[in-house]
Amino acid sequence: MNKAEILKTEILRQYKSIRQFAMEMKIPYSTLVTALDRGIEGMAYGTVIMMCDRLNLNPVDFTPLEEGANLGGKIVENRVMQEYVRLNKVGRKKTLEYMADLVLIDKYLS
Repeated sequence: MNKAEILKTEILRQYKSIRQFAMEMKIPYSTLVTALDRGIEGMAYGTVIMMCDRLNLNPVDFTPLEEGANLGGKIVENRVMQEYVRLNKVGRKKTLEYMADLVLIDKYLS
């Protein structure tokens, strides 16, 4: 399934209709239907992110996020991991040491 098909399937699973989802997202119905039929590549990135957030989908690969997952948090987590894997063994060790220090400081804890 391509991304547009995944979105359409998920919209219909969670909502009564495409029209209802479009109204709740404040997206013109015709725009949404066209995107779902022709592909979402032409849609604004922010709109796709908002749709994924509402549908609880990962905007990178359109897989379902765990229940209650924070989309923004997942994006940041993914970005941190992408940078971490670029590091060599010494850099990874230093990063983990630095994080261990940070969690000891109350102002950095959530």
